[in-house]
Amino acid sequence: MQVPLTVNGREVTVDAPPNTFLVQALREHLHLTGTHVGCDTAQCGACTVHVNGRAVKSCNVLVAQVSGAKITTIEGIAQPDGTMHPMQAAFKECHGLQCGFCTPGMVMSAIDLCTHHPKASETEVRELLDGNMCRCTGYQNIVKAVQMGGEAMAAAPVKAAATA
Repeated sequence: MQVPLTVNGREVTVDAPPNTFLVQALREHLHLTGTHVGCDTAQCGACTVHVNGRAVKSCNVLVAQVSGAKITTIEGIAQPDGTMHPMQAAFKECHGLQCGFCTPGMVMSAIDLCTHHPKASETEVRELLDGNMCRCTGYQNIVKAVQMGGEAMAAAPVKAAATA
């Protein structure tokens, strides 16, 4: 089955069986391996990408369901010159990662979270990131990173808008 998509601003066609999940299409067909497979049950959030500007767990969506959609992966959020997205920079600055496995999905979820809740409190960030699991950090630095990244996104909306 031929599925047209726009991935990280590039028009592509994925040739995949109808039962192919979006995460498989990204990793195996398009070789975008920054999107991780953690649980295959939409519980951990490691596979989170943006579909038409909204965070979606790509292990739970068939690629055929997003035919024609605009997909943004972790590989597509930095500026063309390599400048990190404000949320990536905040995760780095706040040490919001440890082993790094959950980080791509966490960053993608955090961007969506801050786009819709730009001044989220610590409690709100914890609640809104509930669908993303980190087994290493204890979340304290992740929460700080999300809040710092949200402030940076609000201060530089042009950069944040590039991810939608």
